[in-house]
Amino acid sequence: MVIVLRGISPPYLRQILALNHCFLKPKLASTFLPIKKYLFFAPKCITPLKPTCFSATPTPKENDHSFVLKHDDERITGFVIGTDQQIQSSTTIAAIVTSMGGPPAAVGIIRLSGPTAVDIVGRVFRPGKKNKKISNDYLWQPTSHVVDYGVVLDSQGDVVDEVLVVPMLAPRSYTREDVVELQCHGSEVCLRRVLRACIDAGARLAEPGEFTLRAFLNGRLDLSQAENVAKLISAKSVAAADSALSGIQGGFSSLVKSLRTQCIELLSEIEARLDFDDEMPPINVKEIMDKIHCMSQDVESALETANYDQLLQSGLQIAIVGRPNVGKSSLLNAWSKSERAIVTEIAGTTRDVVEASVTVCGVPVTLLDTAGIRQTDDIVEKIGVERSETVAMGADVIIMTVSAIDGWTSEDAELFDRIQSKKNLVGSSTPVILVINKIDCAPSASTEWVNISGNPFSNHVFTCAVSGQGLGDLEKAILEIVGLNQIPTGGRRWTVNQRQCEQLVRTKEAFVRLKSSIEEEMPLDFWTIDLREAALALGQISGEDINEEILTNIFGKFCIDLIANDFTSWNAISNRGQILTRVIYISWVEPTFRDGFFVSDSTTVHG
Repeated sequence: MVIVLRGISPPYLRQILALNHCFLKPKLASTFLPIKKYLFFAPKCITPLKPTCFSATPTPKENDHSFVLKHDDERITGFVIGTDQQIQSSTTIAAIVTSMGGPPAAVGIIRLSGPTAVDIVGRVFRPGKKNKKISNDYLWQPTSHVVDYGVVLDSQGDVVDEVLVVPMLAPRSYTREDVVELQCHGSEVCLRRVLRACIDAGARLAEPGEFTLRAFLNGRLDLSQAENVAKLISAKSVAAADSALSGIQGGFSSLVKSLRTQCIELLSEIEARLDFDDEMPPINVKEIMDKIHCMSQDVESALETANYDQLLQSGLQIAIVGRPNVGKSSLLNAWSKSERAIVTEIAGTTRDVVEASVTVCGVPVTLLDTAGIRQTDDIVEKIGVERSETVAMGADVIIMTVSAIDGWTSEDAELFDRIQSKKNLVGSSTPVILVINKIDCAPSASTEWVNISGNPFSNHVFTCAVSGQGLGDLEKAILEIVGLNQIPTGGRRWTVNQRQCEQLVRTKEAFVRLKSSIEEEMPLDFWTIDLREAALALGQISGEDINEEILTNIFGKFCIDLIANDFTSWNAISNRGQILTRVIYISWVEPTFRDGFFVSDSTTVHG
């Protein structure tokens, strides 16, 4: 149960905190985190005010900030909030959890999760017992994690598919609910028929990401781990998959939990000194500053992974530009080990943008071969030149290709000035790498001009598209320019996404303000403000302090079952009883102190 006190001024909140030794554990009382409103959490053991003090109030507005305190929060000691039983949803969901849309696979999987998953499967599943007839009133009693073979029947009793059934009973399952997976034949027809049979038997279609949402609500995963599940599903490279898997296994979560615990412990000590400073030893400012410095370094290290995460998820776009017939298309074909682009000796063969995908150090890269840029009267070629310039301005790296046979020509200089002018016009800082191609056809003297002073390029590389010579050097140059040369072999152990990065920046700024308050010898009250802010930001990362809108946004991006073409909203889930945190909103006006507790005749409650 969460109790939210609204409209309490700081002096009254401080008086409430002073009562923590009466009925709250000290650690809990020191972790009240203000989010535009003051939040107050009370255990069940507190005697409520008389019923006459309560009256209904409207539901809070959508922009109200809610603070969700989970039952296993480390700040709670000595008592339990809500129920002692495992959190479970009231309905059973079902969905196709294998990929659809491409060629049919040999096997497809239907997953059910919820309190009646076993009962629902029992209504449609009949085991394939040899020489033994199964009656219609057969009761399926599975053993957890033991596979059963049999058939699935529809509502008319007709067999729709042969299946293997894998029961995973709570809490030893992905969602910590009863989970049953039906391994069917992989055609879309078979999967849809089996899913329809399960729905007719009492299941409902799962919302996007609802299996992982339930895993989060039931404490199987925290929010950062749940986000990494989505990353792993959509991984485009080995490095992206390894990074996501490390996040699921708790690499980043353990860091966030450690930082948040340290913030709360430090906040507890400072809060205690606000009321009992005379009874405690002098505060060790140096020790506190050392703790804050260590925590700040951990936050900085985590923030360094943000750019790498963006590269893993989005990849790099590299535009290959140059005048006609310098080997751009040959370079793309050699790099991608494919014949994506047509190559002839006729200048201007490429008229449109040609794409090819490669992987560089685990990062997905899209190569864009463009039309040769030159002045032309050909209408089609002119359109191709315009597209080449547009692609170059939108790329992450530009590779300007010249021919080692011709050297640096006036046309190359004019093209480079044209690119620089376009970059300045749009305010772009895209790096440009010079590639001297066809080095197998040119004497070494022809390339001496590259090393002259005043080279305006970020780097230069010698290549031969025919033999593939120099492509490794080109990849190294790209890694150096985008900062991937500092990534350890095998990639980052884990990375942070944009949402997590924003909260880490918020934490970092709170630590900076905290250091400033300490150095300027500000009162301890100012220290607690920044520590609460840091703890709240870290709680947003792990999902311990999160609101409904963020959860809807995160889990709404997960895979969606193809049969379900319309899904109910998060509010509908809430109405079905699947959000299990009870929130009571209290408006408190001018409380008075009576019999050891704050009371008010104008207190109102809405539950």
